[in-house]
Amino acid sequence: MTTDLQDQAAAPDENKIIAERRAKLAAIREQGVAFPNDFKPEHKAADLHAQYGEKSREELEAAPVTVKLAGRMMLKREAGKKAAFATLQDASGPKADGRIQIYATLDLTGEAAMAALHHYDLGDILGVVGTLFKTKTDELTIKVTELRLITKSLRPLPDKFHGLADQETKYRQRYVDLIMNEETRRTFKARTAAISSIRRFMEKNEFMEVETPMLHTIPGGAAAKPFITHHNALDMQMFLRIAPELYLKRLVVGGFDRVFEINRNFRNEGVSIRHNPEFTMMEFYAAYTDYKWLMDFTEAVIRQAAIDAHGTAKLTYGGRELDLSKPFHRLTIVEAINKYAPSYTAEQLGDAEFIKKELLKFGVKPFATAGLGALQLALFEETAEAQLWEPTYIIDYPVEVSPLARASDSREGITERFELFMVGREIANGFSELNDAEDQSARFLAQVAAKDAGDEEAMFYDADYIRALEYGMPPAGGCGIGIDRLMMIITDSPNIRDVLLFPHLRREE
Repeated sequence: MTTDLQDQAAAPDENKIIAERRAKLAAIREQGVAFPNDFKPEHKAADLHAQYGEKSREELEAAPVTVKLAGRMMLKREAGKKAAFATLQDASGPKADGRIQIYATLDLTGEAAMAALHHYDLGDILGVVGTLFKTKTDELTIKVTELRLITKSLRPLPDKFHGLADQETKYRQRYVDLIMNEETRRTFKARTAAISSIRRFMEKNEFMEVETPMLHTIPGGAAAKPFITHHNALDMQMFLRIAPELYLKRLVVGGFDRVFEINRNFRNEGVSIRHNPEFTMMEFYAAYTDYKWLMDFTEAVIRQAAIDAHGTAKLTYGGRELDLSKPFHRLTIVEAINKYAPSYTAEQLGDAEFIKKELLKFGVKPFATAGLGALQLALFEETAEAQLWEPTYIIDYPVEVSPLARASDSREGITERFELFMVGREIANGFSELNDAEDQSARFLAQVAAKDAGDEEAMFYDADYIRALEYGMPPAGGCGIGIDRLMMIITDSPNIRDVLLFPHLRREE
């Protein structure tokens, strides 16, 4: 089986290069020094640039600084057998300051090390000891006194000017993409910063981080199609988690008033630039709160994550400004339709038969059991959702599409639920939790009826969850934030695969 990289036009030349590198490795093995593990770097390139980058040549000469560093050789420029420059890249920074130049000479580095350097290849991982100095062009450089090969690279790196040209190869061979592309490294460092920010924010607000099962006997907590597996020892069908919601709310029943989980979910649905079958969410639940409190809190969580990952809440996505520093907008489903599809009259939006006919024009055939609220939501998704650029909460979701949300005390058929949209896509979903066990049981039964009518994403009846509610759950609010989609926005990434280290792809042929 060949890889995409091997399938490129230069494959014959690449195979020759690999053979040459294997021969070099064989020679090193004969010397008994292949793949040593006794070199311990003490410095990072970014730190050296930060601490000594502004010092003059004279200052570095007056107070010599000895450093010990390891990194991958990305460039090499030899000046005969007596001197050579090379550039090493380590993990210290996503920008150019994660690289540092080294300078080896016959006199200082030694004849054996210089001869070995001549045979080293781009991609090899080297360890160096030396002193800092500035070149004539004022570039901070390590004057090498000791040089060692730490890891021999057997495959050549892509062309330094073009990197990985094929997008799928970038996703499939992320390790090469990370070596070659500063932007990719920056994206994933930003992702880590955002998740760390969210975790700190939750803990600061007295939420306890918990872990709940990823294998469920009943898929619940969301309207989605699950992955199905089998547990051999128990001889039972199980489902990969589509959401942690029902387990987290069991913990609220148990007396943990504020809980959150940064979790992996799995949904056996389509793959697109916004969907991956395995994805990350952060779900949180807070006793004695409602959906209004949740909207304010969710807004604060997202704003702080953007600041900590990007440096500001004022972003640019796809060349268009997006300001997360301002209060988020709030619209009902009908208000959003009126704003972005103003041709519809109030009478038409209140006519279920009219909306059914209108949806057919968009290629949407609603379920026969769909009520007016579900039809209005479907029309919103076709006419308004993609136009919600600025952060906007859509509220007043109908009961029939919100089986876990508390019904409004003042408006029949409406729940205390919101979904947050920005740049035309859903980012978060939250609501005042339904803590009435009898009402929840009836909602589950309605979902079972919908599943029997052909809705594959309708929920199962979860008897244990009903039992938990019968012990009594305090009023609460809960929300799930899509981490991957949020990171697409924060990092200005057009495809969800750009923010997943290892996105799912078709099997290689």
